[in-house]
Amino acid sequence: MERHAPTPDNPWLALRNLTPARIALGRTGISLPTGAQLDFQFAHAQARDAVHLPFDHVGLRQQLGDRGRDSLLLHSAASDRHQYLQRPDLGRRLHEDSAQRLREHAQANPGGVDLAIVVADGLSALAVHRHTLPFLSRFEEQAAADGWTSAPVILVEQGRVAVADEVGELLGARMTVMLIGERPGLSSPDSLGLYFTYAPKVGLTDAYRNCISNVRLEGLSYGMAAHRLLYLMREACRRQLSGVNLKDEAEVHSIDSEESAGKSGNFLLGEG
Repeated sequence: MERHAPTPDNPWLALRNLTPARIALGRTGISLPTGAQLDFQFAHAQARDAVHLPFDHVGLRQQLGDRGRDSLLLHSAASDRHQYLQRPDLGRRLHEDSAQRLREHAQANPGGVDLAIVVADGLSALAVHRHTLPFLSRFEEQAAADGWTSAPVILVEQGRVAVADEVGELLGARMTVMLIGERPGLSSPDSLGLYFTYAPKVGLTDAYRNCISNVRLEGLSYGMAAHRLLYLMREACRRQLSGVNLKDEAEVHSIDSEESAGKSGNFLLGEG
């Protein structure tokens, strides 16, 4: 009777319940098990599909309109997806026709606004389709309570983060926030990123922006992302800056923080 060697204990196995990271995959000889290999290939295919998924701006504008929210559809200087992926610089600027349309809108609505909200497909239109409306519902409710004014939501096809600087400058906005699909990971093809800039203008580097990353159901919640963005907006207007000199120190209230509110000192140091 053939005897099989016992399966070795894997001390990492219990941690798989705590993280989507690819750990404790097991092995068959010197190779991965078939199931783990197929899971990897499926995740890789999802990431590729997210990058190439067309931006459903028609559906998004319809949803915004149903909520009573005006929007403008613009296009970057990248003519199509292939050029967008090959020429990142073109995704950072508006096409001249779109820039002119924005100038005309600003002339018809002088005075500027506090915030310009820009939505671009980025590297994952899937993230934008899934999370833009739920996030804006949470954020704009709180922003309205604070009295912030905003322009129509600006949708940019084939846009990258820096295109929001040009949008904000043309609209005369004090601040911009870019909602954009982040580069897909093997466990997160639908991660939405928020990039906040105070006093936007063409030519700013990433050092002038604050990033709130991984906004999705399995990552940072819509409510928490909105809370952090509003904190950045308030502090940016108070200090007249954003980026590396503006740290996200928003207080997050939770059961744990309430229980420890009366304690002081380093939590790493025991009381004994």
